[in-house]
Amino acid sequence: MSEKNRDKHQRWRCHTVAVRLSPKESKLLDIAVKLSGLTKQDYVCNRCLERDIIVQGNPRVYKALKDQLGEILDELKRITNSGDLSPDLLEIIDLVTVTMDGMKGECACEKRK
Repeated sequence: MSEKNRDKHQRWRCHTVAVRLSPKESKLLDIAVKLSGLTKQDYVCNRCLERDIIVQGNPRVYKALKDQLGEILDELKRITNSGDLSPDLLEIIDLVTVTMDGMKGECACEKRK
């Protein structure tokens, strides 16, 4: 049996909550988690309790943004007309936009001004 762990607030996390997701829902959750920089557990817990997700820029978040923007670009190149845009793609674009808007103030070049 694994050793009991405490979270950053020294609380025991001994209850398990599970949900079933479709493959699309799982993919969207994984993207949101990567863009947040949080663990999946912390992300889901914060969202379920309606807490704000505060993204701290770090190399993993920047890489996730770069990778996601590359996938969005590939998908947009593939699409021939705007009627082909899927709601999932629009949701991902919105999530990337919100993440990048929140990180504007963290850019070193903006801090110099």
